[in-house]
Amino acid sequence: MSSTPQRFELPARAVLEPRLTGALERARQAGAGAAEASVAESRGLSVTVRNHEVESLEFHHDRGLSLSVYFGARSGSASTADLSERGLAQAVEAACAIAKASGEDPCGGLAEAQRMATHVPDLDLDHPWALTPEDAIEHARECEAAALAVDARITQSEGASLHSARGLELYANTHGFLGERRGSNHSLSCSAIAGEGQHMRRDDWWTAARHPGDLEPAAAVGRKAGARALARLGGRSLGTRRAPVLFTSDVARSLFGHFVAAISGGSLYRKASFLLDKTGEQIFAPSVRITQQPFIPRAAGSAAFDQEGVATRERVLVDRGVLQGYVLGSYAARKLKLETTGNAGGVFNLVVEPGSQDFDELRRDMGTGLVVTELMGQGVNLVTGDYSRGAAGFWVENGVIVHPVDEITVSGNLADMFRGIQALGRDVDTRGNIRTGSVLLEPMTIAGQ
Repeated sequence: MSSTPQRFELPARAVLEPRLTGALERARQAGAGAAEASVAESRGLSVTVRNHEVESLEFHHDRGLSLSVYFGARSGSASTADLSERGLAQAVEAACAIAKASGEDPCGGLAEAQRMATHVPDLDLDHPWALTPEDAIEHARECEAAALAVDARITQSEGASLHSARGLELYANTHGFLGERRGSNHSLSCSAIAGEGQHMRRDDWWTAARHPGDLEPAAAVGRKAGARALARLGGRSLGTRRAPVLFTSDVARSLFGHFVAAISGGSLYRKASFLLDKTGEQIFAPSVRITQQPFIPRAAGSAAFDQEGVATRERVLVDRGVLQGYVLGSYAARKLKLETTGNAGGVFNLVVEPGSQDFDELRRDMGTGLVVTELMGQGVNLVTGDYSRGAAGFWVENGVIVHPVDEITVSGNLADMFRGIQALGRDVDTRGNIRTGSVLLEPMTIAGQ
């Protein structure tokens, strides 16, 4: 095993750019009226340790080019991992053949030229980690050992994993736009199992960041995973009831993920969203303000342009609970007879404005109710807003945790849940593209025994 630190050096832009512009030129020569393409390369290292032993050690090196061509209202796409002249020629030929055989769609095509990004600020996204395989293994082992040392009842683990990667992507189109994205991603996770008698419970924790120095220490991740598993011992179900529900910040991300899906173009033009035609209407509690902030340094979702080269921008999506706008790329915008919002590919750092209370204060304010620390299943219908998911967490009485809870479901309707947000915590989880604190909701149906 090599002990050389791996920085996962990426090719210079000058190496990949000719492949990209060459593919566009070939498309033009083949008669395409317009074309767009992206070329990407990534390198990384992943290691998993389980019960002190190395379970896997993998080096990743991926690259490829994707191309879309437009012949009037007809379009075709192809991709290839072969960046040789022959491979690019075959990809262009395939895309053009698909376009000529496809039906017309007047909503297709490039985003408008005047919307292309003209300024790409340095968002501080690329921070290689000079890490040897032995160092990576040691970090994972330290993380797992810390979890196992929490208590004698932490009987085993499902492993600790470290991942470190860097990537470079270039996007170009026949408007003359060419933009670069370069960034790193590092993460460390641990899953622990606690046992008492015949009962066993599992839980985990993880940390992720662009810069390795922003990761939580390995031992801290392990201890938290172990403590979370231990806290779930003695879990029991509940009789069916209605009660307030407090989503912890890491779980609350999914709630706002459903919101993003419901205001995204694909759901809207297919009329598959309960938020269709709701702009200007009160959809959240008046205390809720949600923004898009694409220029946060080192953040997971930061970007200066979307997947079509359109400039991203700071946006207010919800103000005082009122929906201000949708999340659209150019295709969906044309379908809806609207304009692109620069969101091809999704949102870029969705930020839910935090409240003034921490998690413990929210729990005390809840009084008697359910704290949800884990959600399972996919029981969400975006057409109707109906919501029903398996859950685990803790039952609270008079603001104090009484016992762990599992084998239950929490049910409601997203429209009611959004309007029923009683408070937002200041304990914001910044690990992903959606940043939110804990969320206290009005009573939901809790079903168990």
